[in-house]
Amino acid sequence: MKILFISDIHGISKNLDKIKKLDEKYNFDKIVNLGDMYYCGLSIKGILEVDPNAVKDFLTSYQHKLLSIRGNCDSDVDIEKSAFSICSDLALLNVDNLNIYCTHGHIYNIDKNSKFNDANILIYGHFHIPYIKKKDNITYVCVGSISLPRDGYGPTYAIYENKKITIYSLMDNTLIFESEV
Repeated sequence: MKILFISDIHGISKNLDKIKKLDEKYNFDKIVNLGDMYYCGLSIKGILEVDPNAVKDFLTSYQHKLLSIRGNCDSDVDIEKSAFSICSDLALLNVDNLNIYCTHGHIYNIDKNSKFNDANILIYGHFHIPYIKKKDNITYVCVGSISLPRDGYGPTYAIYENKKITIYSLMDNTLIFESEV
């Protein structure tokens, strides 16, 4: 199974066409959106082009293979107005006999992980900084952000396939991190 993980769109639609091209190229079995879909915050308005309706339409077009997690910036109104289901804080995927816990990252992450003794992978966004780290037999993956990257990284996404997780640059699809699970 080939799974695409994206996070922290924050209502910014400019990179969604790149995600669409990735799906056309790889035909992902599942696309996992790790939260913070629409809200951009006051500091971003006027600086970046924000179009939450375009984001909603984009995600809705993938609802047949979309798993979406609620982020800390996703409001009840956002959830209500979305035409696809959104998991509250956590979802579990069992793929290749691995437990992949999907969350946004503000509640569960590498530093808040006591509930995940059976996890092989805990994957999230929230921090907007991509990394793959192993700790206590768990692989922690922060996919970064496709819209508002931090710490000098550009927009990033992650792919899981055949017990391997990789993080790529969205701008030129270069490999940034990879790890066998």
